[in-house]
Amino acid sequence: MGHHHLPAGLGTPEFFAHSHPAVVGGGGLPSGRLHLSGVLLPKGEPTDLWVVDGLIRTEPVADAVTICRNAWIMPGLVDAHCHIGLGPEGAVPDAIAEAQALTDRDAGTLLVRDAGSPIDTHWIDDRADLPRIIRAGRHIAVTKRYLRGYANEIDPAELVDEVARQARRGDGWVKLVGDWIDRDLGDLAPLWPIEIAQAAIAKAHELGAKVTAHCFGEESVQQLVTAGIDGIEHGTGVDAATIEVMAANQVALVPTMVNLENFTAFAEAGQEKFPRYAAHMRDLHARRFQTLGAAVEAGVPVYAGTDAGGSIDHGLIGAEAALLARLGGTEFALGAASWRARQWLGAPPVVEGGWADLVVFDADPRRDIGVVAHPKLVILRGRVVRG
Repeated sequence: MGHHHLPAGLGTPEFFAHSHPAVVGGGGLPSGRLHLSGVLLPKGEPTDLWVVDGLIRTEPVADAVTICRNAWIMPGLVDAHCHIGLGPEGAVPDAIAEAQALTDRDAGTLLVRDAGSPIDTHWIDDRADLPRIIRAGRHIAVTKRYLRGYANEIDPAELVDEVARQARRGDGWVKLVGDWIDRDLGDLAPLWPIEIAQAAIAKAHELGAKVTAHCFGEESVQQLVTAGIDGIEHGTGVDAATIEVMAANQVALVPTMVNLENFTAFAEAGQEKFPRYAAHMRDLHARRFQTLGAAVEAGVPVYAGTDAGGSIDHGLIGAEAALLARLGGTEFALGAASWRARQWLGAPPVVEGGWADLVVFDADPRRDIGVVAHPKLVILRGRVVRG
């Protein structure tokens, strides 16, 4: 991008990640007291920030090492639908979960809402070099009504107790599988009777947890929003009436646009056995931007999530942001993948004493959303972990 895209008075971006050997940390990257100078988003104003002991300082700090000038600085990226510890067959060893977390981190994802994992990843909390994680425990599904090895599979009558168990296992979220293919029906269908879902959501709320659900089709999202759920994943079946309730109650929507690109492949895989399901998935895919765009326009809070894990690669938050920009524009997408998502999940903003979790770019991501996929510096807990 040419320099005509730089704000007045801002010169060529400069990065100094390897030029101060006295303050390099592990891997030859700077540590200690840091100084960043550039345009801070979302405000869009030239700003100087200092980093001490993993926290933001807004006043000059002695002996701080400047690591960038004339750059663009954003709060760390968020993947609000991610599965660290999940592979194509279900649970993976800790070493693979670590590699997944590092891949996300190097893409700039510094806060993850893990929307269901079959392994306990609390050991990641002890690793200063890995992203912060907010867990939803393990997926909850009806027996033989979801991907094998992914979920705790139960009888619907057990849902309230299982939600309570996963609420205690997670970090304030519980993940339901709201719909999946019904082999007798040959199409997507809800997993839970609405009265049981309502009781389970009430139990989670009683325990201080929120509930979200995987919903591809129309019926499940309508029922679960009516039942008082806090979030919807994918949401390709939301109708106008459901959107209205979601907007009024600020029910979060994480559409996982990267995953929705696979709907035609899902349809092809099911075509022979379940032609009705295949046609349904193609229809949901064909109108995905119209459906989800209507939710954005109505004021439903929408956040970025890639659905990484299982069969989807980690580290795709830049691709997710680019697809979200097609729903609501570039600044909407940036907020969905950064500051709005961080606020929603309870992370502090970039203020005095806030977490020093930052991504730094050499061009303005507001002018080119593709920039998000290529951070020049990634700073986690006050340390440059990629640069």
